[in-house]
Amino acid sequence: MGTATVVIVRGKGVVPRLGQVEPKLVAAMYERGLRILFGQSDAAAGLRTIFSPSDRVGIKVNAIAAPELATPPEVSLPLARLLASAGIREKNIAVWDRTNRELKDARYRLNAEGDAFRVMGTDTAGMGYPGEPVTHLNIGSLFSAIQSSFVTASISLAILKDHGMAGITAGMKNYFGAIHNPNKYHDDHCDPYVAELFDAPAVKSKHRLTVLDALVVQYHRGPSYHPRWAEPCGALVFGLDPVATDAVGGKIIEDLRKAKGLPTLEEDGRPPLYLRSAERMGLGTASLQNIRIIEDTV
Repeated sequence: MGTATVVIVRGKGVVPRLGQVEPKLVAAMYERGLRILFGQSDAAAGLRTIFSPSDRVGIKVNAIAAPELATPPEVSLPLARLLASAGIREKNIAVWDRTNRELKDARYRLNAEGDAFRVMGTDTAGMGYPGEPVTHLNIGSLFSAIQSSFVTASISLAILKDHGMAGITAGMKNYFGAIHNPNKYHDDHCDPYVAELFDAPAVKSKHRLTVLDALVVQYHRGPSYHPRWAEPCGALVFGLDPVATDAVGGKIIEDLRKAKGLPTLEEDGRPPLYLRSAERMGLGTASLQNIRIIEDTV
């Protein structure tokens, strides 16, 4: 596995206080981060290298811990607008998650039709979990019709959080929200299930980009929200290698835990083993020494 590149962009004042985000600064962070990641003149030019105008793009967010710790509209919609500026029709861009209730709790205005951006949960009429379970390695699940049928290309826009079983939850585990039975895959530190679910054709063949929302990071007692261990980091993390991006997210969590006097995830009995499994499966690079991390500030 070769060297992977992951970009971390921090925004000065992007989180003026917990529960608030500055959308114009978020947009500037996207522009800077994607421009660096792709080595292009602007973010839209970079996005055009991995998406085509005919694509239907899903932005998979995470609203399970709404409202306090969810991907808010101020973070997902600037990305949707960038995709539109890259030539993808707005009605072919979907911001989505498991349920409409969770999206509404995260302050989204639902929209499943018309010419504007789609904002919808799997429980939207006409979506759901159709067909027979997909069997892949140790996975046997029904996939959301949004992931399996509606979208042709996918972005994982995930909240970066500590996780009581997997160690961390980031871009790869975000796809647990695309299946009907994620509770089935939490044994043994969620390993190798996170990697194997990502390797399933409905995910692997469509995934194009990972963005980690590290504006506020739950570095302990996740994945639910605990304000005592939620740190405003003011960062977005960008990567084309899904494993490397999660590995850098894990480093951010480990650095926060060390700064707060907490044990490492391994010392706490929950190392993110799925990263090594994913690397062995050829899904990306887990070793930090093989990841080039570029940091910038706007």
